[in-house]
Order: sequence, then C-alpha cells, then structure tokens
Amino acid sequence: MDRDHARELLTAERERIERALGLLGREDDGEPADASDPGNLASALSQAEFDQGFEEDLRDQLAAVERAEARLAAGTYGLSIESGQPIPDERLEVIPTAERTVEEERASE
Repeated sequence: MDRDHARELLTAERERIERALGLLGREDDGEPADASDPGNLASALSQAEFDQGFEEDLRDQLAAVERAEARLAAGTYGLSIESGQPIPDERLEVIPTAERTVEEERASE
C-alpha cells in the first residue's frame, strides 16, 4: 500500500476515535442520578458502565493506531507482525490498524 494513502487512512481513523472520545466526555451533564428513583439510578449506573467499557475500547483502538503509525514510520506497515507476510491492501482499507493477515487473526482468536 502506498505510504501516503496509509497515512491518510490512519489519520482518518485517529480522528474518528478522538472525536468519539470527545463526544463521550461531553455526554455527562454533571447532574447526579436521582437516588429516590431506583430505576433512574440503575439506568445511570448501567450507562456509566457502558461508557467506561466504550472508552476503554476506544483507547485500545487509539493504541492500535499508534502502533500502526510506528510500523509506517519503520517501513513495516502492511506486513504481519506475526509472520512478516503482506497484509492485503483490501484488508488495510477496511481495518487500517490490522496487524495480522485474516488467517493469522482467525488462528489467534
């Protein structure tokens, strides 16, 4: 894959993740949950747990972008971190942070 195109894909992915993180941080209105209504409290706690998990997932995705950017800088972007085999451009178009071939990814799951 062309380095400039790979850089564009990774930049777009980074921007998507950072935008989602920014939106996640703004959703909290600062109002405490109404403790007199257990339904509202349970809903607020459930949403908080979901948000925390979502934030962790976004931070993991951001770390994957950083690893991919490091591989791009090192000249190894597009090569499996496991075998060194080329990752097809079609896969990188869909998942710019892919670290393994489809077969290797399936085997690791």
